[in-house]
Amino acid sequence: MNIQENISLKKYNTFGIDVNAKRFVTVSSLYELKNILKEEQHVFIISGGSNMLLTKDIEELVIHLNIKGISIDHENENSVYLTVNTGENWHEFVLWCISLNYGGLENLSLIPGNVGTCPIQNIGAYGVEVKDTITKVEALEIKTGKLVVFSNKECEFGYRNSIFKNKAKGKYIITSVSFELTKNNHKLNTSYGAIEQELTSQNITKPSIKNVSDAIISIRKSKLPDPKKIGNSGSFFKNPVISSHHFEKLKNKFPELPHYVISENSIKIPAGWLIEQSGFKGKRFGNYGVHEKQALVLVNYENATGKNIYQLAQRIQETIKNKFSINLEIEVNVI
Repeated sequence: MNIQENISLKKYNTFGIDVNAKRFVTVSSLYELKNILKEEQHVFIISGGSNMLLTKDIEELVIHLNIKGISIDHENENSVYLTVNTGENWHEFVLWCISLNYGGLENLSLIPGNVGTCPIQNIGAYGVEVKDTITKVEALEIKTGKLVVFSNKECEFGYRNSIFKNKAKGKYIITSVSFELTKNNHKLNTSYGAIEQELTSQNITKPSIKNVSDAIISIRKSKLPDPKKIGNSGSFFKNPVISSHHFEKLKNKFPELPHYVISENSIKIPAGWLIEQSGFKGKRFGNYGVHEKQALVLVNYENATGKNIYQLAQRIQETIKNKFSINLEIEVNVI
């Protein structure tokens, strides 16, 4: 375990932002992590680096979590219970589950990042959220070095939200996540987005979890840039939820306004549509901009700074506030 000095974090964040860590260390075991926390209290954690925008150099010790491992805790005829360590790549884990016919995560295929960050954001896509399969989250309390277990309920999951983004933020390091997945009678969710259309185009009428995963991978690849080729962090903004009254007023002005009914008085509006209607889709500002195929994605074409990207995000927020009276919330963690 070697602490390095003045290390570029460009390859450790999917935006490809080139900022420096004053000190940097990779940990590959819970034992190493506990030992570091005995000496260091002010730390900055990087795992897959997929949900952050770095705008400055990091003064704290940067800990890169590389703790790997998947274990089957127990199983029965219908379900399997897994514990997955924080450093496992999310998409590789999903594909591993599908190869064993473990269902529940197929709609979350090709989401970038590592397993340890999935509860923080309560990652979701195509009508599914990770909270639907998580049974518990284990985390190390930075102040005491003690391992703490959070039940699903204690994680306080919400839309792209959890306790780890709020009152527990900065207090814990997630070390593993446990899941309950199905072994048969999978509950497939194919009604969201273009999944059914993609399955139909492949003449699939009775899809398997692999069929659903393959369809979603195909859809995502057609719309979203590969972070290895163009720096990005996936969806930069949350889809806003507005009141029915607000929606009706907007609908009169914008009859084509797409929406999803959440409850009697809550309507979700696609943020990508709002950004596109505001003229930002595909717009490039030198070496950064808004992706041409998906307006929700801000991109670093080459050597942009985190401040460049953040200022663009603020400009988009201001424009949408003025045009639609909607506050667009940033999903990515801005450092």
